[in-house]
Amino acid sequence: MFVKRDGLINEIKESLRRNPVTALLGPRQCGKTTVAKLVSEKFESEYFDLENPTDAAKLRTPQIIFDNTKGIIILDEIQRKPELLPIIRVFADRKPLKLRFLVLGSASPELIKKSSESLAGRVHFIEMSGFSIHETGIDKINKLWIRGGFPKSFLAKNDDESMTWRYDFIKTFLERDIFQLGMNIPSATLRRFWSMVSHYHGQIWNASEIGNSMGVSHITARKYIDILSGTFMVRQLMPFFANIGKRIIKSPKIFIRDSGILHSLLGISTYKALLGYPKLGASWEGFALEQILKKFGDRDSYFWGTHAGAELDLLLIRNRRRYGFEFKFSDAPVLTKSMQIATKDLSLKHLWIIYPGKEKYYLNKRCLCIPLDDLDSIEI
Repeated sequence: MFVKRDGLINEIKESLRRNPVTALLGPRQCGKTTVAKLVSEKFESEYFDLENPTDAAKLRTPQIIFDNTKGIIILDEIQRKPELLPIIRVFADRKPLKLRFLVLGSASPELIKKSSESLAGRVHFIEMSGFSIHETGIDKINKLWIRGGFPKSFLAKNDDESMTWRYDFIKTFLERDIFQLGMNIPSATLRRFWSMVSHYHGQIWNASEIGNSMGVSHITARKYIDILSGTFMVRQLMPFFANIGKRIIKSPKIFIRDSGILHSLLGISTYKALLGYPKLGASWEGFALEQILKKFGDRDSYFWGTHAGAELDLLLIRNRRRYGFEFKFSDAPVLTKSMQIATKDLSLKHLWIIYPGKEKYYLNKRCLCIPLDDLDSIEI
């Protein structure tokens, strides 16, 4: 099976046309290198893998290499050599602009040292993750949900092979990748923390509670969650504050971003096993939430909740208008008091309830139940 990623490829091409530097960021093994090489087929380009000793040796004198290269330079795993970023800035400022850069990284800009300062105003960031429903096809939703979007996991011959790949990925991430980012944390400690976070998937983050469970301070727990967020393993969905005279929850919600990794950490290997798991609803919420954010982007995305119990799973703000999403693993969701409060207090223009059914139906003029496989019909 071949999964096309035409939308992402076109976005990168457009960014290369408009910007001197394009940064394609996402977790390891999500397909960045494959996509970059597909993009490079349309341009004169030079590719360097900064994990390859030969390529790294070539770049000991980057000014000479860059001066003698035309078109596009692709630098894979840029977090391995952040000292290249100030040099890239020099070439990005040259007029006329003869050289453009496509840099690939497995860490967020905040985790790649000096990136924000060195390339401010010159770089366009594109975040890449695993496959989406749009890329795999709606007939593969359940497979995508249980296995996650990492290409080698999704495309594995069977569930056992997929699970084995994910276990190996987690092991490599903890024992090699974190160390290469300069984080001196015992792999067993971070593995225990990551597993604990998986049991809080879809819940409000409480650093003190998790820290106490591990015997570490809330500051250390905060450090660990930031590392997992900065390497695209965990999403911290921030709360939305509205001055509506109610006590608002002010801590983020945490999610394991890839559903397949979540299921591996929880020991769930098949779709049948998932359907009988107590955290089925939380798994569905995280999976559906990621599909929405892949479609609309995660800029200005929040959750909302009050201490009285009213909540909204996802709030998107676009052009100063507010749109809400609820995620329900139910055959026929109904309009709840919490949804009515959220719609009124947040002045939602529209509320969608994403569920695993097949029928689309209105609960009122501003609230629509819609199957996950019909996301393309949603317009904001």
